Amino acid sequence: MTIPVILDTDIGFDVDDVWALVYLLKCPELDVKLIATTTGDTLYRAELVAKLLSIAGREDIPIGIGIPLDATPKTHATWLGDYSLSDYRGDVLRDGVGAICEVAAGESEPVQLVCIGPLPNIAAALARDPELIHNAEFVGMHGSLRRGYLGAPKPHREYNVKQHALACKAVLEAGWRKTITPLDTCGTVILDGERFERVAASEDPLTQAALANHFGWFEAVDAPVFRDMDPLKQSSLLYDAVAVYLAFDQAYVEMEELPVLVTEDGKTLIDEAGTNVHCATEWRDKEAFLDLLTERLA
Repeated sequence: MTIPVILDTDIGFDVDDVWALVYLLKCPELDVKLIATTTGDTLYRAELVAKLLSIAGREDIPIGIGIPLDATPKTHATWLGDYSLSDYRGDVLRDGVGAICEVAAGESEPVQLVCIGPLPNIAAALARDPELIHNAEFVGMHGSLRRGYLGAPKPHREYNVKQHALACKAVLEAGWRKTITPLDTCGTVILDGERFERVAASEDPLTQAALANHFGWFEAVDAPVFRDMDPLKQSSLLYDAVAVYLAFDQAYVEMEELPVLVTEDGKTLIDEAGTNVHCATEWRDKEAFLDLLTERLA
C-alpha cells in the first residue's frame, strides 16, 4: 500500500529540490497527490515542476501555486527555456494553500506533507484549516540542532527556517506529528565517485533532466563554497532527498524526539520550552542511504 504525499517545494534556486522531486517520483512507496510551490516567484517554480512532470509522464499530478514571497535568483531559467504552464496538460491550481488543505482532507489516511523549502504555505494552510493537523503529518528539511552545514561542529541558522522563521515556528508548534531532517543528517549528503558516475550514465529522461539542471545550476551559481566542486564528478549537497526518504522509512537514521524551539531570528534550539519533534540527528547507515538514492536515480 502506497503512502499519500504532498510536496511543498521552493524548486528553482538550489538544485537539490530538482533531485528531491526526481527521487520522489522514483519511490514506489509514495503516491504523489499534489506538488505546491512556495516563496519567490511561485509561477516560475510551478513551470519547473510542470516541465519535470511532463518529462516523467506524470501529468496526472496537480500543481498548486503557493504564496509568492521574496526574490531569489532563477538559476534554472536556462533549462526551463520557453516552457510555460499552458504547456502542462495536468491541473494547475492557482490557490496552492487551498489545494494543500483540500487534498489532505480528501485522503482516507493522513498525508505525508513533505516540505523542502520555507514554510509560509504551510503556516497559511494551518491557519485556514485547523483540521490539517489531523489530515497530514509534517516531514521537513529544516533546522540545525548540534551540527551545521557540511558537518560544522556548531549549528547554523538553516536557510529554510531563517527565511520565514515565524512561519516555521507556527508549523513546528502545531499539534501534529512532526519529523525533520536537520543539517545534522542532511547537511553532508553528496553523491560522488562511482555513485555519481552511475547516475550520470543513466539513460532515463527524468534523470537526464535532473543532470541538465545540475550542470546549469553550477554555471548560474557563484558562491565560494561551490568553486571547489567538480560538477562532472559529484552532485551538490542533496539536503532535500533525506526528507523524501523520511516520508517512507527511517531505518538508516537515528531518530530522537526532542523539544525544538524556533527563535525569531531563525535558530532551532533544543530547549525544554520547545515542542516535541522527531529529529533525524545521526546516520545509522549513511552508505546504505546513498546506495538507495543512487539506485533510484540511476
